[in-house]
Amino acid sequence: MKKLLIALAIVIAPFTAEAQVKTPQASPKAYIKQTVGLTDVEVTYSRPGARGRAVFGNLVPFGKLWRTGANENTIINFSDDVIIDGKTLKKGKYALYTIPKIESWEVIFYLSTDNWGLPENWSDSYVALRTTVKEDALPTPVETFTIGINGLDPNFGYLEMAWENSHVALKFEVPTAKTATASIEKTLAGPSSNDYFAAAQYLFQSNGNIETARTYVDKSLDMVTEKPYFILRLKSLIQAKQGDKKGAVETAKASLAAAETANNQDYVKMNKDSIAEWSR
Repeated sequence: MKKLLIALAIVIAPFTAEAQVKTPQASPKAYIKQTVGLTDVEVTYSRPGARGRAVFGNLVPFGKLWRTGANENTIINFSDDVIIDGKTLKKGKYALYTIPKIESWEVIFYLSTDNWGLPENWSDSYVALRTTVKEDALPTPVETFTIGINGLDPNFGYLEMAWENSHVALKFEVPTAKTATASIEKTLAGPSSNDYFAAAQYLFQSNGNIETARTYVDKSLDMVTEKPYFILRLKSLIQAKQGDKKGAVETAKASLAAAETANNQDYVKMNKDSIAEWSR
């Protein structure tokens, strides 16, 4: 009997493991990503439907804090600082809460994003930004709660929310001009110290032209006042590969001193080992 039960268990187990009931969510999850100027804006949220119910003033009470969707937090993420209603909202991820009213909505960007619905303990210290936006009445009702990023301009966009006959559009400004100008100035100014370092490192590691690698690493060092230990380390390796052991030792000593100041023991050991090897 025991053997029969074991045999039945072995046969039934695969069917039990595969017997996963799949049903659609009442409020399906949605994800949108939109580039506004040079800033990426991402929104993840769940979309409840009206399904014959009165929404605002009933399902979503007026004047009460709303999760702005369903299920876990509606989350919005900005890749750059943005300006909303003259106030700066730092780049990063926020839970999006609202307080719908008859003629306006309060919109709240909240730092804690791991809540199911509303936070168990609301804290005003977590409010990164709060503003009010005018509500527009829609002539045709929207069945499913919808968030969009629309009204796009290189310097701004609108975070839009619509459900039933209610619609709001919150303008946010993005730092396109500042970012583009900085990019132009950096490009026209020529390669940076890090650019020359990366090029020298690539040529050294890929057995490229060692003379060119030496030129690049020297240019990298010339562009900085305090010589980083990792750039000095690369220069010492290039010098050793060129056959300049004496110069490699001197550079390695400089790298060693800088590594000791930075308390980077890995580079301290590497430089000591190389100095011993090249001094023989």
